Amino acid sequence: MDKFEDIQAFVAVVEAGSFTAAADRLDVAKSALSRRVSGLEERLGVQLLRRTTRVINVTDTGKSFYEHSARILADLNEAEAAVQQEHGELRGTLKVALPLSFGVRHMGKPIAAFSKLHPKIRFAMDLNDKRIDLMEEGVDLALRIGHLADSSLIAKRLFDVRSVVCASPHYLRTHGTPQTPDDLKRHDCLVYSNLPDPGKWGWQDKDGNKHSLEVDDFMHASSGDFLANIAAHGMGVVLQPTFIAAESIRRGALVPILTDYTWQTSPAYAVYPPTRHLSYRVRAFIDFLAERFAGTPEWDRDCARAETTSR
Repeated sequence: MDKFEDIQAFVAVVEAGSFTAAADRLDVAKSALSRRVSGLEERLGVQLLRRTTRVINVTDTGKSFYEHSARILADLNEAEAAVQQEHGELRGTLKVALPLSFGVRHMGKPIAAFSKLHPKIRFAMDLNDKRIDLMEEGVDLALRIGHLADSSLIAKRLFDVRSVVCASPHYLRTHGTPQTPDDLKRHDCLVYSNLPDPGKWGWQDKDGNKHSLEVDDFMHASSGDFLANIAAHGMGVVLQPTFIAAESIRRGALVPILTDYTWQTSPAYAVYPPTRHLSYRVRAFIDFLAERFAGTPEWDRDCARAETTSR
């Protein structure tokens, strides 16, 4: 038992980055934690950590020992989770990273529903449009929209994110309604900046041929919700994912335009780091999301009704 607690203490210090943070995490005294790590080093006859007054550095031997130790603890947790799963009970914490706008608008209900099914699951949410390193941040699962650049992650496709071009009724009355994509070059366009090529808007014509154009970057912003808001105030034309635009379209604050064209579509994935064992709680949450988002999403149905009306 002492060996297990020594390993648990060492892993906690490495992951937390300090004895103080690790002691808080394990709810033990800092001095007791330090004694455990020192005892582990003495028993192994090697130095695992280099301690200074400000930082803790893991030695090369310590890094190797940490990797083995972390796997042992993960296997133990997984064994416990397997037993709990056999009895229909999931527990533990799910650390989930979500795109800000999508998370705020559309993940509250699924998470609440999942929690009702599994009340002993706890969530730690990171809502941010900037992509993070899942391994480095210790994230169990992330929802990512767009083509995946990190081939080391494992992904399950959940749904497709459609886009719609729209503007406020006031803007269209004042500036006219574009009839073709090329007409957008003569309009004030509001551009989402967190993209590799933000000013390039792509679409398909009725024959399935792909096209793109560079729009006039009248305003750019890193928040899709801000762009929807400013477009509703008559500031210009915006290309939005339907999961953001649908609410404003439903209220009549934005009007879909150029609906005879299919605007850029991106896949949405549940992604997670490769591990020897995918925990039962992560697997259960992924399966739940896949079922929840199967079929045509609600926001796409709202936009489709509005597009039909606008034709």
